[in-house]
Amino acid sequence: MKIVYCIRATYNPGGMERVLLNKVSWLVKRMGWDVTIATTDQQGRQPFYPFPEEVRMVDLGIDYADDNDKNVFKKIVGYLRRRRIHKERLTALLMREKADIVVSLYPSESSFIPDIKDGSRKVLELHFCKFFRLQYGRGGLLGLIDRWRTRQDERIARKFDRFVVLTEEDKGYWGEMPNITVIPNAAVFVKNKRSDLTVKKVIAAGRLDYQKGFDRLIQAWEMVQRDGKFADWILNIFGQGEWHDMLEDMIVGKGLCDSLYINKPTNGIWDEYVNSSILVMTSNYEGFGMVLVEAMACGVPTIAFDCKCGPRDIIDHGKNGLLVPDGDISGLAEAMMRLMADEEERRAMSRNALKVVDTYSEEAVMAKWIALFSNLIQR
Repeated sequence: MKIVYCIRATYNPGGMERVLLNKVSWLVKRMGWDVTIATTDQQGRQPFYPFPEEVRMVDLGIDYADDNDKNVFKKIVGYLRRRRIHKERLTALLMREKADIVVSLYPSESSFIPDIKDGSRKVLELHFCKFFRLQYGRGGLLGLIDRWRTRQDERIARKFDRFVVLTEEDKGYWGEMPNITVIPNAAVFVKNKRSDLTVKKVIAAGRLDYQKGFDRLIQAWEMVQRDGKFADWILNIFGQGEWHDMLEDMIVGKGLCDSLYINKPTNGIWDEYVNSSILVMTSNYEGFGMVLVEAMACGVPTIAFDCKCGPRDIIDHGKNGLLVPDGDISGLAEAMMRLMADEEERRAMSRNALKVVDTYSEEAVMAKWIALFSNLIQR
């Protein structure tokens, strides 16, 4: 089978890029399928994760990001011009490749890719929840635009042969759509990588931006340190992004430099999970929450805000982790202190957390993808 994946770029150390790596590695190594990844904004940069040499990487040279710093008018004009070029170049690529399946990881090409008549089946794979455009709660004209774009997302999704979301929760928000299905992200489970839960470290990982909400985590950590009982605990955040300097200023301003550290992303995140006793996720919104599954696979209990969408699908509150009402900073601090103070509860949650291997293993998840692809080309 021949598959083309469309994504903006692969140089970021994000969850979507890591999921794509795991998926295409399985398809080329285990299935022997032909896989191409088409990017728009790679700009000659190397992928952050090492993709198999069997996977062909094609950059279309659209470079949407070059317009990010321009004024609104120039952004709109630039976007429309680049979108036209994008459609022309992607159409040429797909007509040449004659793939069986084309998968859009959203959003750049999703509005026009179903209209490309190359003979392939089209799949939209959404790594955000339906409400990701509305999470800023903007009013006025910008709020109207956010709501209009959310309605457009639904119209676009209906045009695909299959529309894949990551959680049952998110599926419910989209309503009755005949083409929608749920396939969660798979986690690569590393054997013999288990935390002993004795290291006095809390870990968080993700892009340093609004979505991941690390400003909320820093506020909660200040409360933890103010309590006075956990001065020997450390919080490590792994990530990079536009909020880096702002978050560092918060840490300095709150006097947390001796207990809270922002670290660069690492390919060895599994070793960091193993060297921690709790993982905390404070996102404003998610599509899934990959770090929860990865940490649980290492036996690390997790704490997360009950945001849309993902945490409530993964965390069984009080059994394999703790859910905190979204935005409850003091509740988050209390949840962290609860597990930091009780090693036995951490161990009990760890035993339950390890059961995620059954639900989110590569074998289980990739079987769903292979069935979806196979059924599509038999139609």
